[in-house]
Amino acid sequence: MVERRVCTFCGAEVEPGTGSMYIKKDGVIYNFCSSKCHKNMVHMGRVPRRTTWTRYYEREKALRLKSATETVETKKRKVKKVKKAEAKVEVKEVAAEETPEKTEKTAGAVKAPKKDDGGKDKKTTAPKGAKAEDKSE
Repeated sequence: MVERRVCTFCGAEVEPGTGSMYIKKDGVIYNFCSSKCHKNMVHMGRVPRRTTWTRYYEREKALRLKSATETVETKKRKVKKVKKAEAKVEVKEVAAEETPEKTEKTAGAVKAPKKDDGGKDKKTTAPKGAKAEDKSE
């Protein structure tokens, strides 16, 4: 029975009596279905996983897409659960960890008296005629 061979570059089956065999000096055997595959791998030095028309590229792409969809689905689920849980936990932790110094500082900032404008508040000023009368008194 004839041995089935697969193209080293593109992954296609090499029929008996066709294709070419390339043997490197270190003893590695490459089987090619066409001169196109031979030139791409040996002469041009291309990698089958990065060459779009090869089966190895298609397999790699399928694995990337599969792993990407799995990670996206798991991330979405985790993020939704974590956000709800973390929001409640963070509010409780912040309230529990808040020190009296911080509360005094914030309370002091809120209760701090306003700077004296010297009575030049725009909303409380009287009409022009009234100012003249106030100054004369």
